[in-house]
Amino acid sequence: MPTDEPPEAFHVTTDEQLRAVSSLTRHRIMAVLRFEPATITQIAERVGLAKGSSSYHVRLLERAGLVKVVRTRKVRGVTERYYAMAARSIVLPEPGAGQPDVLMRHVVADLEAAPASGERHVQLSHLRLTQEQFAELGERLEALAAEYRQLSDPSLPDVSLAFALFRPAAGDEAGREAE
Repeated sequence: MPTDEPPEAFHVTTDEQLRAVSSLTRHRIMAVLRFEPATITQIAERVGLAKGSSSYHVRLLERAGLVKVVRTRKVRGVTERYYAMAARSIVLPEPGAGQPDVLMRHVVADLEAAPASGERHVQLSHLRLTQEQFAELGERLEALAAEYRQLSDPSLPDVSLAFALFRPAAGDEAGREAE
């Protein structure tokens, strides 16, 4: 039986897809489409772009398979297209050695662009964990994010949650990779 629900995940596997998600502008367009479809005009207004720029970026996302047209309607003789995400989430490949993590670059840019007067919870914690504790914490964070994703209501304001649980390079390793 067909369903209108998008698949859970879209795995970025090609260079074209990676280039498409690497753009901060396209990242912000995908954020607009996260919960509900929108037209080029609506996207342009929400992201603060000209319609032509918005259309260009949406076409690149569509060509890469990340967004798709989910409905159309005629408005004064013109076909208006509504775009939506092709999947609920996008899974990025692991960055190669010395490459920046695209997702975290976008998170930092979004955090810096967020209103300074707005409520935010930002924390960096340095922990010492066994491999088992590390794995358990990762699973608990992912489960908590999934729980709240299920509670998301498109009529409420956007909230972004980002976390990175990783083992930093040891002092001598970090120095070698910087060379």
